[in-house]
Amino acid sequence: MFGIYIHIPFCKQACHYCNYHFSTTLKHKVRLVKAIGKELILRKDELQGEAKTIYFGGGTPSLLNEEELNYLFQIISEHYKIAEDAEITIETNPDDLTEEKLQMLAKTPINRLSIGVQSFYDADLVWMNRAHNASEAMSSLHLAKKYFPNITIDLIYGIPQMDNKRWEQTLDTAFRLKIPHISFYALTVEPDTALERFIDKKKSPKVEDDHAYAHYRILQRKAKEANYQNYEFSNFSKTGYYSQNNMAYWSGRTYLGIGPGAHGYNGKQRCWNIANNLLYAKKLEAGELALECEELSVFDQYNEYVMTRFRTLKGMSLEVLKQRFGNELYQYALEQAKMHLQAGRLEIAGNYMRVTEEGRFQTDGMSGDLFYV
Repeated sequence: MFGIYIHIPFCKQACHYCNYHFSTTLKHKVRLVKAIGKELILRKDELQGEAKTIYFGGGTPSLLNEEELNYLFQIISEHYKIAEDAEITIETNPDDLTEEKLQMLAKTPINRLSIGVQSFYDADLVWMNRAHNASEAMSSLHLAKKYFPNITIDLIYGIPQMDNKRWEQTLDTAFRLKIPHISFYALTVEPDTALERFIDKKKSPKVEDDHAYAHYRILQRKAKEANYQNYEFSNFSKTGYYSQNNMAYWSGRTYLGIGPGAHGYNGKQRCWNIANNLLYAKKLEAGELALECEELSVFDQYNEYVMTRFRTLKGMSLEVLKQRFGNELYQYALEQAKMHLQAGRLEIAGNYMRVTEEGRFQTDGMSGDLFYV
């Protein structure tokens, strides 16, 4: 089984915190969709078996119209084996989700919506430079639930002007809506973003780790009260609604990365497409891939294994660690983990080493401590 990730590199406007590859110019959209279709065909034999997940990310894939979506699905159905129970997700923005748009999406093979809400407060949305407002966020969710039972939303915490009370109110709103899956992301300052420039010029307050940590602790408490499972660091779900796409990524399953700027993984290599829309299109129009790959060393694979498994509720299998990477790296991992085990941030339960609830917010830092450099 494998996954297909399709990157749609277009947005109506640029969010201040975002460093993903996209363009706000839509005039080449048709050309790019055709190029994406050609890449899907050229790479149809790259991974074996059935596609268990298909994920349209971006950018803003909800900018695609019915004809463009059907074109891509036609190519996928002709050239790939798709599992009968495949999870097929599209990222959407609230301002795109009219009733007409939802009716169109419901007629496609898509069975899961990811809605980029980010906040239920206009002040936050304006600060982020989102294209929608709070009213549109709420109305889009009520409409979406009429057509899709499987919905996830994104929310951002650690926003400088968002105090703890407003964050609690945000969580109360989200949980009251009974959305089956929610992804919560700590605001980070990425390089070459408007947010980084605003902070450098003192036009925006700094993003503080302590502020985000306070929000994360509130999130843990509120989610538990609402019976959401924190099955992966950023992802919370009702029973039966784990994201198969997320679980595949964090369990090391292979996937194709299709589209400009998209990344993929075949088990031994990480591959990525050029992050330039026109150069990508020209390559594909000439019948060439716009792809670069790097071989992952044993140490690279070990580091990825630690990082991905620590983010999950289950944790890292010590047996697999030893069998796959040998006794030397197994003993190295145990030694590097010792201080975190003693401090209660990590624990060993049966055959698994996992992050405790107390250590959750430090997951990435603890993974780094176990990396072999």
